[in-house]
Parts: sequence; C-alpha cells; structure tokens
Amino acid sequence: MELLSLFDRQNERPLRYFVQDESRFGLKTLIGRLLTACGIKPIGEWQWLFKAFWLYGAVEPATGESFFLQFSHVDTECFQRFLDEFAKIYPDSLNVIQVDNGRFHTSKKLVIPENIILIFQPPYCPELNPIEHLWQYLKADLRWASVKTLEELQIKVGQLLAELTPEIIASITGYPFILDALSVVNTI
Repeated sequence: MELLSLFDRQNERPLRYFVQDESRFGLKTLIGRLLTACGIKPIGEWQWLFKAFWLYGAVEPATGESFFLQFSHVDTECFQRFLDEFAKIYPDSLNVIQVDNGRFHTSKKLVIPENIILIFQPPYCPELNPIEHLWQYLKADLRWASVKTLEELQIKVGQLLAELTPEIIASITGYPFILDALSVVNTI
C-alpha cells in the first residue's frame, strides 16, 4: 500500500528532465586555436600547475534552467551532497536526471532523494550527454587564459556561469532528439 501511495504522489508531480555531469577546471593552460601567420606556432603564457576544482552541474535542455556546485574532488560524498541540494531546489517536481556510469553515481552508499530518478546513459558515450557541450562552451573562454591562483579561476568560472542565460543553455543543450522525446510528456 505504501508503494502505491508513493507512486500516486509522484504521478501528481510535474516531470522534469535534466542532464548532469562533472567537469574539472584547473590552472594548467588550456590551449586552443589562434590566428597566426602560416607556419608560425601560437605563442602564449603556459603553466603546468595541477591545482584544480570540479564543477558539478545539471541542466534542463527544454528550458535551460541550471544548477551548479563546486567541489574540490569527485566522489560519492560530493555527488550525494549535489543530489541533496538539487532535490531542495526542485522539491515540487519529479526530476529525472541523466548521468554517466561514474562509480560514484552507482555507489551503494548513495541515497537518492525521493524526488529524483537517475537514468544511466550507455557506457563510454559522452556525446549523448548535452552538458558536455556546455563544458566546452565554458572552457572556450578559458583557452590561453593565465590565472595565477585557484581562487582567481573560481571567480572567472563564476563570472562565466553568471553570464549564462537559460536561452544560451537551452540552445547548447537542447538536442532535437531529447526535445522531441520530451514533447510527449508533461514537463514544466
């Protein structure tokens, strides 16, 4: 009986579809294409520091709504905190979140909040997760950037996130096959 009431309660909620992933942002210089004369290699300041932080993110391709948290590393405890905070931000909907097959996504220690359902994309298929394109978009502004401290980089990434509008996020992550599939369900 309790399972039935849980099912009924979840069916009353609007269904939302998010895609989730983590990305490393570090002090090591990201190289990229630069315009130079033919045969001339690009010249830029280069650093090999391996200090980094991780940005956990979830975006809704249909609306461009997003949620991000920074962590110093990737593990089950960080992912658990991310899910718990996410569940608090979206308490009134049933949130389906597409994730990859990272060990911390499938850990037996993980307690999935009652308003979240994880769906796992096929192994070794990052191209199926639209948030990968969002990471590329953010990192394009960091190519050849020279920041001296991790705090400076965190501020820069925070500024880039603040500049993201739902329209920009939806245009990057709104894969047609996802939007077509979502058009037949009750989404917000």
